[in-house]
Amino acid sequence: MEPNRITALLFTAIALVICSSAVVQAQTNKNTETMSSTTMEEATFGAGCFWCVEAVFEEVKGVKSAVAGYAGGELPNPTYRQVSSGQTGHAEVARITFDPSIISYEQLLEVFWHTHNPTTKNRQGADVGPQYRSAIFYHNEEQKEIAEKSLKKTDKSDLWEDPIVTEIEPLSNYSVAKNYHQNYYENNPNAGYCQVVIAPKLKKFRKDFPHLLKDKVKD
Repeated sequence: MEPNRITALLFTAIALVICSSAVVQAQTNKNTETMSSTTMEEATFGAGCFWCVEAVFEEVKGVKSAVAGYAGGELPNPTYRQVSSGQTGHAEVARITFDPSIISYEQLLEVFWHTHNPTTKNRQGADVGPQYRSAIFYHNEEQKEIAEKSLKKTDKSDLWEDPIVTEIEPLSNYSVAKNYHQNYYENNPNAGYCQVVIAPKLKKFRKDFPHLLKDKVKD
């Protein structure tokens, strides 16, 4: 066989090996991405103003995102003004995407019970109205069962003196709030509400749950 032909065949073989390796790696990456996306779970909590709830859960390890939005109610895709009227039946919520291999739903509920007052009906501090009610919107029957057990356990503890009035209901009529509501504390740390309400809440959360903080929060 001629030397040039041998060289050509050799380069062809090498190219095929490289191409095959690239295909295998691409498929591996795709499978990894798919696996990663399927392991994520979601939780939706109402605990007063969604700026507060979002800010707290954004700092919890294992939480990929906390998105401010609305749940419950009758009106589809309501505006902030409509929800704020208290007439739509919606609650301001944070929809949390989390990795259950890092943080469990039970642990998220523990944070939930400790970072707002679940004993005041339709009220969190100066925020008054059904849109600020304490609520757990479960995504499946397993979450419902876990939430009910967690509520009973917390109610029997000495965490809160008064009875817990948190509503547990299936997630319904959920919609995302406008962009200016997302990451509100991070984008507006010097705003009055952030300084007076959210900052103290975050300070207490960081003190009470150092073991659940993301590394960037600890630093």
